[in-house]
Amino acid sequence: MLKAKIFVQLKPSVLDPQGKAVSNSLHNLGFSSVFETRISKYIEISFDSEDKARTAQETEKICKSLLANPNTESYHFELEEC
Repeated sequence: MLKAKIFVQLKPSVLDPQGKAVSNSLHNLGFSSVFETRISKYIEISFDSEDKARTAQETEKICKSLLANPNTESYHFELEEC
């Protein structure tokens, strides 16, 4: 079995209101050295397959068709055996 560990984040040019709210809260809690916070998504998908090339292709299709908005988000993933 293989597991895809997928990281989806907003592109740097996209405003992140949730990240801004977290930064403000951290400043209010006394963490004054925090400069910026960006919120991302982490997704794990397990595949019943040992074929890394095919699983990478499927993961790429999944990311493009469902998990990441290409206009505002970028993504990368890692495959590992589980």
